Amino acid sequence: MAELMGPRLYSCCNCKNQVALHDDVISKAFQGRNGRAFLFSHAMNVVVGPKEDRQLMTGLHTVADVYCSDCREVLGWKYERAYEETQKYKEGKFILEKSKIVKENW
Repeated sequence: MAELMGPRLYSCCNCKNQVALHDDVISKAFQGRNGRAFLFSHAMNVVVGPKEDRQLMTGLHTVADVYCSDCREVLGWKYERAYEETQKYKEGKFILEKSKIVKENW
């Protein structure tokens, strides 16, 4: 009999708190502070910090750092506002850095 597997997830690299679903990955072609990063439509079990304007590779954005709700590890950021029209699709989405998350149920 086959084992039933739950959804494929990403968890905090530090404490294994589940923070995102693989099904919510929009793109794996983003750059974070520490290398490759993934763009997610949603994140869970995270705390969103204060908003700040940040000059990123694709222009000026209002972003808020995203922390694991259990251990407070900085995992990435949330795009709150994009000032350039071509970047508006990022608003409300989450960047999670590949080096800060681990796969579960793969």
